[in-house]
Order: sequence, then structure tokens, then C-alpha cells
Amino acid sequence: MQANSATPAASPSARRLADENGLDLRTIEGTGPAGKITKDDVANASMKLDESLRASSTSAPAKAEQVVREVLASPLARRLAAEKGVDLSIVKGSGPNGRIVRSDVEDFEPAAQGEQPSKRSSPVVSEGAALIDSAIDAPFEEQKLSNVRKVIARRLTEAKQTVPHYYLTADIRLDALLDLRKQLNASLATDGVKLSVNDFLIKALARALQRVPTCNVSYRDDKLLQFQREDISVAVAGPSGLITPVVRGAGEKGVVAISSEMKALAGKAREGKLQPHEYQGGTASLSNLGMFGIKQFSAVINPPHGMILAIGAGEQRPIVVDNALTVANVMNVTGSFDHRAIDGALGAELIQAFRDIIEQPYCLLA
Repeated sequence: MQANSATPAASPSARRLADENGLDLRTIEGTGPAGKITKDDVANASMKLDESLRASSTSAPAKAEQVVREVLASPLARRLAAEKGVDLSIVKGSGPNGRIVRSDVEDFEPAAQGEQPSKRSSPVVSEGAALIDSAIDAPFEEQKLSNVRKVIARRLTEAKQTVPHYYLTADIRLDALLDLRKQLNASLATDGVKLSVNDFLIKALARALQRVPTCNVSYRDDKLLQFQREDISVAVAGPSGLITPVVRGAGEKGVVAISSEMKALAGKAREGKLQPHEYQGGTASLSNLGMFGIKQFSAVINPPHGMILAIGAGEQRPIVVDNALTVANVMNVTGSFDHRAIDGALGAELIQAFRDIIEQPYCLLA
């Protein structure tokens, strides 16, 4: 899929940072391969803009309307502040050098404007924990958020505030998949290969996206991006929080290759050694909490993905087959979809394709 020629080549992180700071990528010179704009290029451009604003505010005559220029803020943040009537001088910036960015204005509570910080008495210390709020009567210790946790908080808050989620749930029989996994693991034991159920689920989601490619999309800036490859992001718990290593081109890879790649990525994730290119990107997500005994849950979409599958635990349940009661291994799957990009009927078609593949898993070996 070819990109718009008017848009310069830039890394995903560079685009996000430019959008957050209201910078036009066309005004930034890229230092990456073939002139590609990197995150550092955007950060440097932001810092240069800040320095320019400082210089203009100190060299120009002091006027009432110039006070706001002394506040470091991105053009987008200034525009949003003007629209919402927010006084930038009392907004705390989270960008470089305390620069106010879009999210700072969006998250700012209007009721806080004009309020002066109240004087508090000295905090009560109990067993090393400060009691700083009368609404909290239990000892606690304040912990500084890591950069990863800050990104997680910002992105998931953005997802729930801006992405219109809807959810589709289905029960899927696992017996055929478990039998296939058992046979393959027996035949691959001499090669030291042991496939997990999750390996098959990753492949199944990729294959389902091949069958329903209209779900392998992303909504961005009033445009729909149709992906030509199935890159599956898989939620993994890392030392600093949730991270999603990406199995790229999962639709064209065999289950054994996916298993080997996923083991390596998960190991690096647990050690905090994943490189940015190993967890950035992806076209769809999968989160499996079945190993914790979680029966059902609804996952938050990982922007800019259009969907995520939440996998629950497989368990034996009584079901009716051909008018006869029997027992089968069944798991619960819930898909979260971005309604801007994927209509309900398309989401249901993807869930149905995923279920058909799991219940007839030999197609995963093709």
C-alpha cells in the first residue's frame, strides 16, 4: 500500500509525537534512512520551537497579549485551549521542558481554573507512608510512574475516550485444536519444539483476518488504512507494565515459526529488553488471560489498531451436539472493535471466521 506522496516518510512514534505537539511533519528535516523522520527529529524541532518562543517573548515589548507566549505550548494545545477557554498559565505541561501538549489541555479540569493551592498542614507520616489526603485514611507510599506506565496510561485513556468500542462474544469449542496440538507436539518432541495454545490462536487470528480483510484496518484522521499484512500484537506482562510484541506477517508464517518467534519476544519482554521495532506497530491485537483462569473479559483497543481479541480460559462444559448432551472443552472469546472502522456485521464475520478456524484447525497447517 503506497503512502500519500504529500506526506513525508516518518516512523510511527515520530508521527504520534508530531501530532501531540501540533507540528507539521513537512516542516521537519529527517535524519533517518532515506530522509525518514525519526522521533528525535520531532523532539529536536519541538525544542527549537520552544527556544524561538522564549526568544520572542523576551525580546519583544511586554504587552498583555504576549503573556501567553511566555507559556511553552504546542500550536495544537493553544488552539484547544482557546476553544475550551482554558488558561494555559495554570496548566502543567508534560512535554519536553515542561511544554504543554494536546493531552495536557484535554485532561485539564476546568473547575481547577482560578483556584489557589490550599495550604495543608504537615502530612502525617505512618510507617513511612504519608497521609496527604483526608479522603485516604490508609498508609501509602507514593511511587513515581515509569515512562512505560505513563505511555500505557495515556494511550489507554485516549483509547477509551476517543475510540467508540463495541464488543462481540462467542463460545468456541477447543477439542479439535487440543487434539491437533497434542499430535504435533508428539511429532516435534525430538526437535525440542513445544507448541502452546496461544501459538495457534495467533495464527488463527491472522488467518481470520485473511478471510475477512476488511477487519485488518485502522481509522486515522478521517481515513481508513487497509493493511496488506497481518501483524499480530500479543499482550505480554513486562517488568514496567503491559507491552505488546509484534509477530509480523503471521498470516504467512507456520505455527512452529510463530511459536519460536513468540517465545523469543516474550522472553525479551519479561527481561525488559525489547527494542522499539519489536513492539511498535502491528495491525491487530490479541490478549490471552486464560492461563490465569479468567473466563471472560473485554480488552481495550490498542490505538491505532481497529480491534483486539480477548481470550478466556478453556474449560469443560456441557453442550448439545446433534440433539444429544455431551461435554466439550469450550473457551470464551470477546472481540473489541472500533466502530469507526469496523461495522458490527464485519466484526461478527471475523469472530465467526476465527471460531470456524479454531474448531476446524487443520487449515492452520496449510
